Amino acid sequence: MSSEPHSAPDILLGANVSVAKTGLLAAVEETISYGANTYMIYTRSNRGGKARPITEFHRDEALALMREHQIVDPVVHLSYLVNLASPKPDTWEYGRMVLQEEIERVEYLGFRYIVFHPGSHVGEGETYAIARIAEALNDILTGSERLTLCLETMAGDGSKVGNSLEEIADIISRVRHADKLGVCIDTCHNYSYGYDVVHDFDGFLQKFDQVIGLERLKVVHINDSKYPIGARKDRHANVGEGTLGLAALRYIVHHEALRGIPQILETPGGKYKEEIDLLLGRSTQDANTGVS
Repeated sequence: MSSEPHSAPDILLGANVSVAKTGLLAAVEETISYGANTYMIYTRSNRGGKARPITEFHRDEALALMREHQIVDPVVHLSYLVNLASPKPDTWEYGRMVLQEEIERVEYLGFRYIVFHPGSHVGEGETYAIARIAEALNDILTGSERLTLCLETMAGDGSKVGNSLEEIADIISRVRHADKLGVCIDTCHNYSYGYDVVHDFDGFLQKFDQVIGLERLKVVHINDSKYPIGARKDRHANVGEGTLGLAALRYIVHHEALRGIPQILETPGGKYKEEIDLLLGRSTQDANTGVS
């Protein structure tokens, strides 16, 4: 089973939506209410505890509704509790176990992408962390997976790794089944780390291609930032209310290189419908007809 369409729309734009109560069906219904054509979910709580059985997510009903409304290529985000860079054996093993389980859950749904934060070195340094993350991925990946694990670029705050494109490339280079790895960029994170995606997004993409390869760019998180470039703080702002601004985010969303790639809003305040309309230059009257 696959959620991949025969011919995807040019721009795939959606938001982080809820799976409360009816699971995937709730996520699809919320996506429809935004006039969006893709979305992102978490299949388990970031507070920990046992995950709800994935067989209770109303998969078949949701997939039928997706086909009806031309919603494609949804993304799953791994729990923030996973830290594959951790020097603590229990934490590392927990993360490895959760990611392994999540691969099985997402393959049941038939989705193509899991996005995850590379991890935090907790004082051990980037070199240690990169090797530790690669060790976990080598332990997990068999090469038979029907999906892509997407390392998310981070903002440089705390002891997080995977902030620079070079760090992401280093992790990928150490993994045996590297064909199962992709990358998710985040506009807030990239800007906060120091990449000027506002004035030179094309230059950023060129560097991405040189360091990692654009073929690995699978998912984009579309977020404004509460802080200026280089602040190294991960604080999302609503579209047009932060330091990136509406014009820059519109340019990114409509960029030719991102056509067919799921672009996901993770902004605060539940303004997703308004923000999607703003980014697409869509009037309220047009909103119910879906993304064009």
